Amino acid sequence: MRSVRRSDFDVTNTVQVSSPEAVLAAIRTLFQPTWPALSLKPLEDAFQHFERLFAGDVPGYMGVDTVYHDRQHTLDITLALARLLVGYERQHDEKSRLGGDRALLGLLTGLFHDVGYLRRLDDREIHNGAEFTRNHVSRGARFLEEYLPVIGLAHAVPVATEIIHFTGYEVPFARIKVTDPRDIKVGHLLGTADMIAQMADRCYLEKCRDRLYAEFVLGGVALPMAANGGREVKYASGLDLLRQTPEFVAEVRAKRLDGEFHSAYKNLEILYNGRNPYIEAIDRNVDYLRQILRSENWRLLRRNPPIFAASADPMSTMRGLMLGYIKRVWASKHDVR
Repeated sequence: MRSVRRSDFDVTNTVQVSSPEAVLAAIRTLFQPTWPALSLKPLEDAFQHFERLFAGDVPGYMGVDTVYHDRQHTLDITLALARLLVGYERQHDEKSRLGGDRALLGLLTGLFHDVGYLRRLDDREIHNGAEFTRNHVSRGARFLEEYLPVIGLAHAVPVATEIIHFTGYEVPFARIKVTDPRDIKVGHLLGTADMIAQMADRCYLEKCRDRLYAEFVLGGVALPMAANGGREVKYASGLDLLRQTPEFVAEVRAKRLDGEFHSAYKNLEILYNGRNPYIEAIDRNVDYLRQILRSENWRLLRRNPPIFAASADPMSTMRGLMLGYIKRVWASKHDVR
């Protein structure tokens, strides 16, 4: 009998993706037989730094306070990326292979791809990292520019600071400045991991309703400024966000996963005997959401997974900030359309 998938475990229910130690161990198991000569010391150092950074133990930084883009989110995506990198390498000829150094750089970029949500101590006017929603990828690129030389990878800065943009919307993909097809492939694998891991999360639907919506409010995505100076209502509530999620997932799959990323998710199948547990989990989430939308029985969304942030009760803080933001918008003189 198959055990029930736990809320902070990956799609295979074998790796605790809230634990940096567990994810690093899983990556070692994948990387060492694939690239036996590759030193994983930079990755081990990076994992230690990641853990301290997100906990608020690195001078100059506050810990993670975003409730959707928390520590588990990043670790889940990093594990998915490791699997994609290894799956790609194991089925391509020597000329097309990435090589260990390039794969390691991709993985380091994945580990820090959302570090731009973290507030620095001099971000005094910012109350939550979600306020960086629109520019967090560029902030992450600046972090990599500072951090990679610390672990001996200064030469990799030009590539890492470009391919990180495959996880965002700030820079059109055609303007990402990498020319080596292997670097572009790593970018496609990185962008793919970012999308499939979060959409395959066991609690994706609850997290969208309760957590991503709150981040979208603070980040100016739910109620963006209109051309006339007023406000548009893109997402009226967490439930409204869910109502638009099936269309969002379909668009991501068509335009990004199968389009711009050239179905890079299929590189997982060699690791799972032709199956793709991430795509299967995404399909289950969307099917379940469609069932809820037909019935309007929102009580079917009953999971309340833990948040892996630096503070004791980040959700209460986030709700307070979100409600304050909404009140200020409605109290302003601009129309909300």
